[in-house]
Amino acid sequence: MRALVQTVSRASVTVDDEVIGKITDGLLVLVGVTHDDTPATAAELARKTWELRILDGDRSASDEDAPLLVVSQFTLYGDARKGRRPTWNAAAPAEVAEPLVMAYVEALRARGATVETGRFRAHMLVESVNVGPRTILLEL
Repeated sequence: MRALVQTVSRASVTVDDEVIGKITDGLLVLVGVTHDDTPATAAELARKTWELRILDGDRSASDEDAPLLVVSQFTLYGDARKGRRPTWNAAAPAEVAEPLVMAYVEALRARGATVETGRFRAHMLVESVNVGPRTILLEL
């Protein structure tokens, strides 16, 4: 699994002209799943995300009780090394990825995180105002 973590002053996800998730002063997390990921992988990535010291003062979301907006992002496993058209072969199919993204979200919530989400398989408009900007790629 991969998570692209960004500090944001605000972020939202809109589907069909309806805001379905939004946060302020927290983390926007784009999550990608590959073929050999497991629920244990999702739980470990959730722990790393929650405890990542990316906020002001070397603080984590867990230290600040900062909210997270989690959006599934299969393109994190895109590979364009052979040309201009990426391949998505490393990305897990939706049937595999969706339950693991939800396991990641539930693992964050089990740690006490406030989590908003996008909608799997939907055309989403993701808006964010990055702070810093600070962006970290976590990978397991």
